[in-house]
Amino acid sequence: MESPSRVASTAAGLGLFGLFASLIGPGGAMLGLLPPMAGFGLLALGFLFGALAVLVGLGGLWNTRASSGRAGRGRALIGTGLGLLIVFGIAAARSGTESNATYNDITTDLSDPPMFVQAMKLEANQGRDLQYPREYAAEQLELYADLAPISHSAPPADAYRSVEAAARSLGWEITYGDAPNQIEAIDTSRIFRFVDDIVIRIRPEASGSTIDVRSKSRDGRSDLGANAKRIRAFRDALGAGD
Repeated sequence: MESPSRVASTAAGLGLFGLFASLIGPGGAMLGLLPPMAGFGLLALGFLFGALAVLVGLGGLWNTRASSGRAGRGRALIGTGLGLLIVFGIAAARSGTESNATYNDITTDLSDPPMFVQAMKLEANQGRDLQYPREYAAEQLELYADLAPISHSAPPADAYRSVEAAARSLGWEITYGDAPNQIEAIDTSRIFRFVDDIVIRIRPEASGSTIDVRSKSRDGRSDLGANAKRIRAFRDALGAGD
């Protein structure tokens, strides 16, 4: 009788646990059963176990080769297959993110970023520093050179209405309005339910208005490019509504 391969069994166990973690993390966060960072942490753990399952699974396949006299090749295949599914699945999901981003507060005006008013009063932000970290500026210039103040042809009162309409079209929840000067909003991500704060400032110019946007994450340090992507989406929505 062939003796079972513990390496193959370990690979299967790693793959199954990795699959469980990578599904429960996002799913639990989306349903509100887990805090966003806990859900994200479980996904990261799932990725780690998936990678380990591939490595151990390959060892299990070698360990259960025909001449080895060991059983368990099916378990080795399960571990390797699940590991590859997890690793490539998560990698594909991250393909649209900016992995080089190491910060989570993005603005169109680096010299004079819009300041939060209402966000500082929200319970979730109590004890948090909502000042713009000046050390982010150099990194933002390098990574997001396309982000700049937005010119609008209408005077502030009309631009304010366009800004409000664009924000609502993106599904943002408006939390504060000081017409025609400033709007604040929050945006909640679909999967992990991360909540980010947004402030939009409108200033008069001779030819209309200048609009500046700042988007700041509440959780984590790196936003994987989410805030810059949000500002671009707003810029596009505002342009489409002109």
